[in-house]
Amino acid sequence: MAQDVLCEVNNCSYWAKGNKCSADSIYVVSHKGKTADNSHETDCKTFEPSDI
Repeated sequence: MAQDVLCEVNNCSYWAKGNKCSADSIYVVSHKGKTADNSHETDCKTFEPSDI
């Protein structure tokens, strides 16, 4: 499993210094069901907006 997950969405509550993701787990879904052809067809469901 990946040691570092990078994130550039600074208003996510899991965003950490160095563009790291501090979530315990990551949940990614496809817009097309169980498959995706590229990253534009996916979303990170782990995202939660911060109170910044």
